[in-house]
Amino acid sequence: MRAIAIQGFGGPEVLVETTRVDPQPAAGELLVRVSASGINRPDVLQRKGAYAPPAGASDLPGLEIAGTIVGGDAAELAAAGWHLGDRVCALVAGGGYAELCVAPIVQCLPVPAGLGDIEAATLPETFFTVWANVFDRAGLQPGESLLVQGGTSGIGVTAIQLAKAMGSTVLATAGSDEKCAACLELGADHAINYRTADFAAEARRLTDGRGVDVVLDMVAGDYVAREISCLADDGRIAIIAVQGGVKAEFNAGALLSRRLTITGSTLRPRSVAFKGRIAAALRERVWPLIEAGHVRPVIEKVFPAAQAAAAHALMESGQHVGKIVLDWSA
Repeated sequence: MRAIAIQGFGGPEVLVETTRVDPQPAAGELLVRVSASGINRPDVLQRKGAYAPPAGASDLPGLEIAGTIVGGDAAELAAAGWHLGDRVCALVAGGGYAELCVAPIVQCLPVPAGLGDIEAATLPETFFTVWANVFDRAGLQPGESLLVQGGTSGIGVTAIQLAKAMGSTVLATAGSDEKCAACLELGADHAINYRTADFAAEARRLTDGRGVDVVLDMVAGDYVAREISCLADDGRIAIIAVQGGVKAEFNAGALLSRRLTITGSTLRPRSVAFKGRIAAALRERVWPLIEAGHVRPVIEKVFPAAQAAAAHALMESGQHVGKIVLDWSA
C-alpha cells in the first residue's frame, strides 16, 4: 500500500511517500480502505519527535480516517452491525496516513447521511476530543457558557458548533478579526480577538461580570491564571494541549473559595474500551445533529495524499479555519 511516513524528525519535508506491507486486522479490529485522512496537531508533534505513538500502534502518523470496510472477522463485524463494503469513519492510534488502516471496531462510526468521505474524515479526532473533555470531564450543561480558546482550529470549530447545538452560550477567541467573524458564522455568540483585547476581561464583560462556566483550553501556560479570573463560581477548565507551556502559576486560593476545577486529558493513549464508549455517545447524541445539518464539517483545504508536507505546512502557519484533509483518490 501507499503510505506517508516520517523520515527522521523535523519540518514538513520529512514526510515522504513510501510503500508498506498491507496491515492485517487483529481480533476486535476491521480493515478500512482509506479514502481520506484528517490532519491534526498531534500529527505535527509526532513528526517533530514530541509525541510518540502508543505501544503497539503504527509508526505512521494519522489519527482519523474515512473509507470502506474491506476486512475483518465476519462474525465480529456482524455482531457490531457492520458488513464488508460499509462506509465508516474511525479514530485510530496511528497509521491513518495510508491507503489501508486497521481500526478497533468499537471506534468506528458510520459516515453520516449526506456526507462524503472527505467530510467524514474530519470528524473523529475533534469530536471524540470535544465530547470527552467539554461534556464528559467538564460537564457542560444546557444554559451554561463555554469559552473556546482557538475557535477556528479543528477542535475550536467543533466545540463551538456542538456547544451551541446543545444549548450553551459560546464565547470564542481567535487571532484576527476575520477569524472572529468565522467563529460568529459558526454559531459563537461572541468572538474575542486575543491580539487586540484581553480575553479574560472581555469574557467577564460579556457575561455581566459573572464569568463563564467552562473553558476549553489548548494553550495552558500563563493562560490558566487568566482563565481562572474569568470563570464563574463552580467553573471548570479543561486543558487538552499545552501550546503555551507546561507550567502555570495561579491563585490556588481562588480554586478553594470559588469551588473551581482544573482538569485535562489526552485521548490517544486511552483504552479502546474508553474510546468505544465515546463513540457510542457520539452516535447517539451527535450524529443525529450532523445528519440534521445542525453541526457541519468545516474544511479549509484538501490535499492529495502525496502533498502531506504541504498540508502540514498549512497547519503550522495557523492560517486555516477548520480541518485539513488528505485525499487518497487524488
